[in-house]
Amino acid sequence: MTLAVVLIGRNEGARLEASLASLEGRRVVYVDSGSTDGSVAAARAAGAEVVTLDPATPFTAARARHEGFEALGETPPDVVQFIDGDCMVVPGWIEAGLAALQDDARLGLVTGWRSEIAPDASVYNALCDHEWHRPAGDITACGGDMMVRSAAYIEAGGFDAQVIAAEDDEFCQRLRKAGWSLRRLPLPMTRHDAAMTRLGQWWRRAVRSGHGFAQVGDLHPGYFARERARVWVYGLALPLLALAGLVFWLPLLVLVFAAYLLSYLKTVQGLRGKGMTTGTALHHAVFLTLSKCPNLIGMLTYALRKRRGAAMRIIEYK
Repeated sequence: MTLAVVLIGRNEGARLEASLASLEGRRVVYVDSGSTDGSVAAARAAGAEVVTLDPATPFTAARARHEGFEALGETPPDVVQFIDGDCMVVPGWIEAGLAALQDDARLGLVTGWRSEIAPDASVYNALCDHEWHRPAGDITACGGDMMVRSAAYIEAGGFDAQVIAAEDDEFCQRLRKAGWSLRRLPLPMTRHDAAMTRLGQWWRRAVRSGHGFAQVGDLHPGYFARERARVWVYGLALPLLALAGLVFWLPLLVLVFAAYLLSYLKTVQGLRGKGMTTGTALHHAVFLTLSKCPNLIGMLTYALRKRRGAAMRIIEYK
């Protein structure tokens, strides 16, 4: 089976250079979304084909991936590996992914395990590292690092450039609806560098996630339903009840606090059940509980944009 790599990036600097080095010997199409740091020159120096996106149209990861696929020509290779510019491919992954696709003709996509390069550098990196680890086997969706059969990509319609967050989930839903199966192999696939060291970065990333919950849920009713429900309850309803309790009836404020505490303790229990130490679980659960507030902002941002007919612009956190 023939393969090419679509690598997307924006001002990734040394991370992009490391990513390109991990792909040495492969056909690489690098899609740049308005970088100003020399990324384009670095990609060309590494032998990659370069596509620079027109800034007249809003940048999105989905748009970059799709234009990268289109740049492969009318007769694309059998398989395309999509990867973000802040990731490095683990040796052996591409061979393993190709073998899995070769063995199962109905398998449209394979992915593996992504992990953080420096999970101990910050709690935000550690949260990302936890987020990446999901069970192997048949799946309903995965992140943007994925190996896709070109025939499946074309049949599903490719990435939707209007989806600014969780675009990978959205694409995966159309892939499944087209009859293709998706699988996570029990193998390391990529090493990621979140490079998040500030609370503001984590907050903006959570806002972006909320936008994704709303937009993808709008396109695929029922998807992200549980996530949206939790945001409405813990990000909006309970804070409003707390405010009402503070003004009218203090016992209501106590009940709201008890609801948050119960949610927090359930989150801690869930993290411990996945092998996390008690101390780390207690710490991580704070951020997972608080994330419903920026998630709500993201969901409301999408609703306002849709109502106004405004462009769906990316929400950057780096």
